Amino acid sequence: MSAITYELIKTCKQTGARLGILHTPHGSYETPMFMPVGTLATVKTMSPEDLKAMGAGVILSNTYHLWLRPGHDIIKEAGGLHSFMNWDQAILTDSGGFQVFSLSEFRRIEEEGVHFRNHLNGDKLFLSPEKSMEIQNALGSDIMMAFDECPPYPASHDYMKKSVERTSRWAERCLEAHNRTEDQGLFGIIQGGEFEDLRKQSANDLVSLDFPGYAVGGLSVGEPKDVMNRMLEFTTPLLPNNKPRYLMGVGSPDSLIDGSIRGIDMFDCVLPTRIARNGTLMTSNGRLVVKNAAYARDFNPIDENCDCYTCRNYSRAYIRHLIKCDETFGIRLTTYHNLHFLLKLMEQVRQAIREDRLGDFKKEFFERYGFNSPDAKNF
Repeated sequence: MSAITYELIKTCKQTGARLGILHTPHGSYETPMFMPVGTLATVKTMSPEDLKAMGAGVILSNTYHLWLRPGHDIIKEAGGLHSFMNWDQAILTDSGGFQVFSLSEFRRIEEEGVHFRNHLNGDKLFLSPEKSMEIQNALGSDIMMAFDECPPYPASHDYMKKSVERTSRWAERCLEAHNRTEDQGLFGIIQGGEFEDLRKQSANDLVSLDFPGYAVGGLSVGEPKDVMNRMLEFTTPLLPNNKPRYLMGVGSPDSLIDGSIRGIDMFDCVLPTRIARNGTLMTSNGRLVVKNAAYARDFNPIDENCDCYTCRNYSRAYIRHLIKCDETFGIRLTTYHNLHFLLKLMEQVRQAIREDRLGDFKKEFFERYGFNSPDAKNF
């Protein structure tokens, strides 16, 4: 029995979106779901109690960053990541590959792995499929990600083909090196950029390896949204219907709905926490930048349709004051609201799937949020 299983509950008749349950060693969670990101074993300014109160299920942590600080050996000694960060629900760790390719200007890709420099102090480091598995096994996350190459966008077909083939070989090595299959599930990552033939090749390669779940990688990396949606429409039918599908690094409200419609079950992104630190908020009527002078004497909640801790207790004027003064409590309040907003959005998506009306829900939400206007501002 795999440590991670997926139970398909219903398919929306209007859109084909899936309602399901993700079963993990630390609980079962309804999908489609949004997973808050806790890069360094914490979701910035949030406590585990905050996250549970707003309905978070699975959260993410980052293999690369935890390898550097405090070190996977220390986390293992603490009893694993769940014990270390006092989180008794499910955790997903990425492979570290994205950070290696995005943070280091000096890297050399070889068949064995990637040579690069520590972004903190410049030390030479080497990360391979085997090393990524070693770190993630020590962290003890419920869901681990295979180590893959994260190619740039745009990339030529020739470069992408070689990258896909390398990622498939690395996926096999990850499976061989993974030594905690009884309580950690390992997901494969489909690559291929904007090329359908390479997406198909990657999906076929990884599905043949029988991972308990699959991620669609290489999207939300700068390509237009219509390209992302087209690649999802092409790729998700190539994946097993009885296993979870994860779209990596996507968290804008429109993309969560569009991804769900295209058969995605799991999403994550730093977007809600990152923009919260700048005073940008997601509301039922669109984007709100609370630092704007217009809110200096606005004593209404951020969103009158929201029942989160922030909106129940604090005004736009007060939150603007805190953000303008660089007060940590202000960031905590905006972060709480944005995470709550996306988690609540996914509850609404799941309910719309139950009632076979996700297409109608999308139309209503996009109109209210402003995504349908020619000058719509995306995050």
